[in-house]
Amino acid sequence: NDESEIPYNEIVIRLQPKEAIYIKTNIKRPGLETEMIQSELDLSYNSRYKDVKNPDAYTRLLLDVLRGKQATFVRKDELIAAWEIATPLLKEIESKGVKPTPYLFGSRGPKEADVLVQKAGYVVDKNYKRDQN
Repeated sequence: NDESEIPYNEIVIRLQPKEAIYIKTNIKRPGLETEMIQSELDLSYNSRYKDVKNPDAYTRLLLDVLRGKQATFVRKDELIAAWEIATPLLKEIESKGVKPTPYLFGSRGPKEADVLVQKAGYVVDKNYKRDQN
């Protein structure tokens, strides 16, 4: 393969829906050939743990509240610091009338996001197909 055709290695972490962690990596095709192919190391919860009920995030959060676990929640000083960062940004967005960019539910996000990551040097492999389990 020409080096320009070899796709990037990627670590993908999908939180919801269908939680998954997988690594897309380039490997040598098994056998005597020296061709590079892309493969995955895959931990998709809904295919790996078919018989286990995986509660949604709000169920886990409520359970933490009932158990008195505070690690899930921020302290008061953390909250104040977060708002000191977010408030000027929100005021700027509101004063300039910035509208969110719409995109289809369940999609990868708005096309403008792809343009942004391409500016940072990321190249999308258009030939790559992912099992959506």
